[in-house]
Amino acid sequence: MKIENIADLQVLVHTARGGTLTAAASALGITPAAASATLKRLESQLGARLFERSTRAMRLTPQGQTLLDYAVRAFELLAEGESLVQADRGALVGTVRVAAPSDLTRVTLLPWFDDFLALHPGLQLALSVGDRPLDVMRDEVDMALRYGPLADSRLVARRLADSRPALCASPAYLRRHPAPQTPHDLLQHNCLTFHRGGRRQRLWRFARHGHWTEVRVDGDRVVDDASLAREWALAGHGITLKSALDLQRDVASGALMRLLPDWDTEPYPLHALLPSGRFVPARVRALVDFLALKFASNPTQETGPKITA
Repeated sequence: MKIENIADLQVLVHTARGGTLTAAASALGITPAAASATLKRLESQLGARLFERSTRAMRLTPQGQTLLDYAVRAFELLAEGESLVQADRGALVGTVRVAAPSDLTRVTLLPWFDDFLALHPGLQLALSVGDRPLDVMRDEVDMALRYGPLADSRLVARRLADSRPALCASPAYLRRHPAPQTPHDLLQHNCLTFHRGGRRQRLWRFARHGHWTEVRVDGDRVVDDASLAREWALAGHGITLKSALDLQRDVASGALMRLLPDWDTEPYPLHALLPSGRFVPARVRALVDFLALKFASNPTQETGPKITA
């Protein structure tokens, strides 16, 4: 027998993504019983088992993985067709699912998203904010904004901004502790570190006249959400090394002071990552282009108080 209803394949796709029928049912707005019945119907029509079931999760069989790959592509092609039809009417519609870092979203992106939605009233934005990197290939994300070098060759990337980490502390902290004059002075300071990509960022690198210096810093606070490291710095608890894009507003207002301004830090570019190069909906391309223009016209602010040697 053949598959009678292509919509049934949505249960396959969402079960594979979520790992359970309950997750698939929640994503599709149906009951777990209905999701289970749909999956059984698919398996009966195909004469093949699509998942190995256990009490905790469901794992794709080889036959299930094959069908999943084709189902995902089929839905991409349908979305492409819908997008082309809608483009003929001159309006973008649908949902753009974006994942972005916490501070970048709060400091820079929120008003830009407002402007984008005002330009395209037929669009909806589904925003996932946090510093835990999502798996763009697996999670339901159309685009992820990420700092740093690229490690996954399966992703399509567009560089949106060139940035470098800025070393900063609040005036309150600097009233209690003398400002560092060299990177090695940081060994005497409380440095606020955070996890990125599952690893604590303790090795801070600085360059002067082309020569690099590495300092293994430490402090009494570490967090897996980089936005809290910024909050701690603002509260006067220590020194942070964080993207200049995230700290630009605090530096411009004087809430944070730039330290060691004559020393360079490593490049920390911001990219828009897309999960597939095969098809990118027009609404996603439009948002990437919009953000690229915004970043190009709004370079990182380097103004504001600095502590110099």
